[in-house]
Amino acid sequence: MTAIVSMTNVDGVITPTAEARIPVLDRGFLYGDSIYEVFRTYDGVPLFYDEHWARFLNSAALIHLKVDITQDELTQRIRETIVATGAPRSRTDVYVRYMITRGVGDIDLYPSERLRSSCVIIVKAVPDWGAASYTTGVRLAVPSTRRNSGDTLDPNIKGGNYLNNVLGVIEARKLGADDCLMLDSRGLVTEASNSNVFFVLDGELVTPSQLARNLKGTTKAALRDACRAHGIEVHEREIAEEDLTRAEECFLTSATREVMPVASVRLGDGRVVGFPAGGGELTRLAARLYREHVAAYVERHASRSFFR
Repeated sequence: MTAIVSMTNVDGVITPTAEARIPVLDRGFLYGDSIYEVFRTYDGVPLFYDEHWARFLNSAALIHLKVDITQDELTQRIRETIVATGAPRSRTDVYVRYMITRGVGDIDLYPSERLRSSCVIIVKAVPDWGAASYTTGVRLAVPSTRRNSGDTLDPNIKGGNYLNNVLGVIEARKLGADDCLMLDSRGLVTEASNSNVFFVLDGELVTPSQLARNLKGTTKAALRDACRAHGIEVHEREIAEEDLTRAEECFLTSATREVMPVASVRLGDGRVVGFPAGGGELTRLAARLYREHVAAYVERHASRSFFR
């Protein structure tokens, strides 16, 4: 992959990412009082762009945040930042993370009504997860850290406060895994640190329902649509930790991971459940259907390419 220069746009000022600055009194820095979305491009086309924007606005509504930028304005800033990386010249696809913080104010939990939100856009090369993540799969571990209760912090607020997830993945790494598989207070499976999770249970493709409170992932939704278009139903239901001992396959989904097989899950009591290397039959089929779904989307939205 051709190297590009990671660039960041802070309220319209574009600099190399290492040189980007925000004020220390920004509430995103002080309190994690911010929201964000991540997408990647394919041939310069931003994947599921409108869906990400809709979820972004939903996050803003859930935290009572006024977004002081329109989608068209955001698009123009993203385009300018991508151009600054050199990606259009090299035709290198990029990772884009855009954030809105509540702005700069006094050190006070209650936000002043006079605050004006700040917009930060980070553009870099798409993460390279390594071939082994797909030919073998990643290892998950169930940490003792439980997922925040949905009554405490709604997981569908895609916000800057990620300490709960950070603690989960730190513990998982100490257990020898690559990522965590977080349970809620009732012991139900929710999601990984920043990815949705699917299992094959009793021959069916299943994923945790919203009763276990997890992020409504755009990749998850796209995969569900792709599967249904080919007569494969995705079942959303409560999945207990003990149910994982019967799981035949497991995989993660996210904007940058796409469909990534899971090689094993270490349960809370130390037992390890293994899965086929590189994914079983349904995992491989899901990955293929997702790739085809993405290819069709990119073809339909070619005019949106940031490389034009």
